[in-house]
Amino acid sequence: MQYVKFDLKAYRQTMYPFIGDRPEAKVFWDALDFAVDAHGEQWRRSGDPYIMHPCSVARILAEELDIRNPEILAAALLHDTLEDVEEVTSELIRQKFGANVEAIVEGCTKVTHYSGDRQSFKKLVHRKIFSGAAAKLEVMIVKLADRLHNLRTLSSMPRHKRQKIADETLDIYAPLANILGLFGIKRELYNLALAFKFPRQGNRLQLHINSLRDNPESLQIVANVQAAIDRQGVQGKVSLRTKGLWAYYDIRNRILIKEIESPQEMLILMETRLGCYQALGILNQLYPPTPRTIRDFIASPKPTGYQGLHARPNIAGRTYLFKIRTEEMARRAQRGMVRDWGKDNKASSKFFQEIQEMFDILGSDDSVSYRDMIAASGRKEIYTYTPQGDLICLPVNSIVLDFAFRVHTAIGHSCIGAMIGQKRVGLDYQLRDGQVIKIIRQEEQVYFDPALQKLCQTPKARAELSKTFRVRRVTVSRQIGISLLSQELRRYGVPFEVVEKEEMADVLTYFDIESMDDLFLTLGEGRVRLRELIYEIRNGLYAGRPTLYQPTGAFNRVDLATLDPVVIKFSACCKPGPLDKGVIALLSPRGLSLHRKDCIQLQKIHFQREDAVEIRWKLKGTRIIKNQRIIVMRATRNRLLMMLSVAPEEMKIVDVLHLGRRANLEGDWEIHFQVADLYGLKKVDRHFSRSGLRYEFEFEQ
Repeated sequence: MQYVKFDLKAYRQTMYPFIGDRPEAKVFWDALDFAVDAHGEQWRRSGDPYIMHPCSVARILAEELDIRNPEILAAALLHDTLEDVEEVTSELIRQKFGANVEAIVEGCTKVTHYSGDRQSFKKLVHRKIFSGAAAKLEVMIVKLADRLHNLRTLSSMPRHKRQKIADETLDIYAPLANILGLFGIKRELYNLALAFKFPRQGNRLQLHINSLRDNPESLQIVANVQAAIDRQGVQGKVSLRTKGLWAYYDIRNRILIKEIESPQEMLILMETRLGCYQALGILNQLYPPTPRTIRDFIASPKPTGYQGLHARPNIAGRTYLFKIRTEEMARRAQRGMVRDWGKDNKASSKFFQEIQEMFDILGSDDSVSYRDMIAASGRKEIYTYTPQGDLICLPVNSIVLDFAFRVHTAIGHSCIGAMIGQKRVGLDYQLRDGQVIKIIRQEEQVYFDPALQKLCQTPKARAELSKTFRVRRVTVSRQIGISLLSQELRRYGVPFEVVEKEEMADVLTYFDIESMDDLFLTLGEGRVRLRELIYEIRNGLYAGRPTLYQPTGAFNRVDLATLDPVVIKFSACCKPGPLDKGVIALLSPRGLSLHRKDCIQLQKIHFQREDAVEIRWKLKGTRIIKNQRIIVMRATRNRLLMMLSVAPEEMKIVDVLHLGRRANLEGDWEIHFQVADLYGLKKVDRHFSRSGLRYEFEFEQ
């Protein structure tokens, strides 16, 4: 291998126009010297000195994203030092370069010590980066530049490594660049990753793309539009852009497709905003657009700050996309709102806040698939409007709840539906391009069904739903924790008041828990072993006093007043119901997993008595929200109606369906009904059990 020498002097000359020698730039130049010393004897597989990589990352940020903040660029220079240089610590970076630089570098540093399986390790690595980006959005900007340079130099890596990095780029980094509005970087990330992921197919497709660049029909259209603009005496330049591999990638199916609807775009650059509208008028006269396809992102910019006019005329049976913008708009289209870093811009601040909220949930909530959320956010957009005419850009397949949360967080939490024209639609209604949506609200916060989270396409909506679900789980888990501790202490003959002693602080410290509320929560989520806790309390707070022997066999019992599917999961193996006796719940941070006592699968799970609880419900205090369904088998119409006529008054019949062909013969029936609470459901169940009819009932949660 031939090693290359790094030309530090040339690099300084390259970066000087971006950084200068103003006082605040000192942190960058000091970081450069520090990084050169730290990575001095390290080399990349390609034969390049390792220092070329962090220096290239900083250069990408400055040159291709217009970032001039010395601290961000300094962090880019130092982003691998914690991971790859043993003597460099977070404390040292903070001491030399400040807390801001240290926070960005720490956020970019991968997890190195982990003893679990490989898949869990990968998730941990990603969630650490997302958590860092939630605190400092600069972390993700540096990581994107880092990934871009790695892809540019990936050819020296072995094939399996190239495939792994390409997969990760396609799943995470390229869609994130799209979400952040960094469209130039997005396209290159996709193009490079796809070339490594599909080397043969990608090469054939690239030859086809190259051939399109000389397409005479497209070049003639460019010439016609340019001539029309020139005839009007307006200053403007028309060019052709042929879409790369990125446009042929089917994100949902993770494959390259051979053809797309619009393989080329026409770009019209004008000197002024007014000139953009003049160019649109000229274009419309020459090639009338397809109805309802003109988009004005100059008057109503996208959340990323993107501006321009879009028109889609159909020319000779083929649809072309024209993008009209100024030089400044074109530059912003490649850099998103990163260009406004540090400026007091309300629109960009709101956008940054939403992105940070997304990273917060990606980094902290294991119940959310970060790959699914990122993929949904990176899909094509639809353009919807408020009744006031404000543009709301949403990913395709977005629902009403996505729209509500995008307008405002409080509106999302109180949304119960929407009006589209004269039609009322529900929260799960899938929106279409160009619709005007009026949100219908209620005063109190809505109790959302968890199934809605999978339907939502925006990070904002998914994150907010995740937060509310977490609050609901925490509330119930804390109540369970209190009940567990009090019952277990009573079993040992220890009064519950003992936990109010000052010495209880030592027990909390031993378990690394800050407060009693947190203790109850960790108990209810099964994150602290009850047996160990009781041992510490008996020997630390109740030492020297007689206690009962360790209990065996019987589970602690919890009385609930909720059937919230966010908290309670009825297992599919034995299908327990809230009216059953002997229902056992395993504790976890994701809620309660319920089984029947005699469930075969439950018996295969190795757990201690203290790790599970017996569940019972307060019949009159447990509300039932969803309609329920009973299947009655082999009953005549007369007998069924007679039985329903004397059903309990708590049973409100919604619908009765005959599942056979002729209703006057004996057959099967499906009855949909409502009850207010578990007490009413129990009366209905008892009524059917006494009727002598064969029936099936499975609780709808």
